[in-house]
Amino acid sequence: MTLTELRYIVALAREKHFGRAAEACFVSQPTLSVAIRKLEDEFGLQIFERGTTGIQTTAMGERIVEQAQRVLEEAGYLKDLARQGRDPLVGPLRVGVIFTIGPYLLPTLVPSMIARYPSMPMILQENTTAKLLESLRQGELDLIVLAEPFDTQGLVVDPVYDEHFVLAVPREHPWTKRSRIASSELRAQNMLLLGTGHCLRDQVIEICPELSRFSQTSSGIQKTFEGSSLETIRHMVAAGVGITVLPQTACPPSREDGLLGYLPFEPPAPSRRVVLAARKSFARPAAVAALKEVIAGLSLPVTPVDETTAVDQATPASRTLSATPASRTPSTAPASRALSATPASLVTSVSKAS
Repeated sequence: MTLTELRYIVALAREKHFGRAAEACFVSQPTLSVAIRKLEDEFGLQIFERGTTGIQTTAMGERIVEQAQRVLEEAGYLKDLARQGRDPLVGPLRVGVIFTIGPYLLPTLVPSMIARYPSMPMILQENTTAKLLESLRQGELDLIVLAEPFDTQGLVVDPVYDEHFVLAVPREHPWTKRSRIASSELRAQNMLLLGTGHCLRDQVIEICPELSRFSQTSSGIQKTFEGSSLETIRHMVAAGVGITVLPQTACPPSREDGLLGYLPFEPPAPSRRVVLAARKSFARPAAVAALKEVIAGLSLPVTPVDETTAVDQATPASRTLSATPASRTPSTAPASRALSATPASLVTSVSKAS
């Protein structure tokens, strides 16, 4: 039994398809299939049921896969400990970002991280909150950037900034002459939202009472359309299909961009809190602190979270990372033969929402 074989069964349990599991593990399907069969022979039991309807994990197989996930996480922890012993700011940092943050944070964050920490390239994955949390807990990611609320069990949560929501309307909409808008006024409008599975949809429905009322009954907002991305919805709004709610970082500095008008909400304005989350066992808290420090230095239309307030408001399941990144400049950073200190060392993997 090897760690590689354990990765194979975890991947197959997740994907429920030999081809996709092999692709996720960067091996051929026959290689993965033979390795899993060898492991089943070694255990003397069947981990997976193979049928015409697909792959199913047996009852005992589920327990084995669960334990395999723990073993892989602990093995990753050992590697992280060794790496931290050398330098916590050297080596890839696997970062997940939700779809409604990535397009507006990464274009400025990535160049800043490359300039500040060239020996710590970011391996990026973009996905929904649920998928990123799963990958984080399975040890496939080191930390994730997402918005509250979410299940924080077993995680260290570090608040980064608060971000207001704004209303986006077509340029010809009469509301463009308004200075602010109340959420109760959305009742008679066609509202465009992200589809189920996106946390921004849940946050908007929770924050705006009229949207919440519509989600439960046929009254309230006149009609709602669902889109797969904020950019798709933005263009639908520009075409006059309806209006939508966007995070402040998705909007231009001015109140117009030639296609849309953007209006703030009346106080108290709805907002979301963006945080960094890592496993409690993650051995490189200085790397997380370094990422937070770089984000704090970016020019974003957000409100940094006061550290004292963040600690006071933290739930028992979360705590604030206090590690401070070691001071480093590109000229003094240790060389790493396995990693390039150029932008080419950045690897980006974008995953589609299911």
